[in-house]
Amino acid sequence: MNTLTNNKSSNAVDLSFSKDFIKITFEDARQLSVPLEWFPRLRNASKEDLNNWRFIGDGEGIHWESLDEDILIENLLI
Repeated sequence: MNTLTNNKSSNAVDLSFSKDFIKITFEDARQLSVPLEWFPRLRNASKEDLNNWRFIGDGEGIHWESLDEDILIENLLI
């Protein structure tokens, strides 16, 4: 079996939320949806707190100051 892989890393450029998921958009147009259930602080956060985020490390991670939460995007891709 052949598997196509892409070793080029791509940083996140946008972030949005649905009721149950975080959707991350990368600079190469890929998108990743991750369940909020994986992150109790985010799952229980208000809409206002969820939307108070910023990228760290040029899009390598996401930080929520008011929730004291950081997510390294690389860890979501493993």
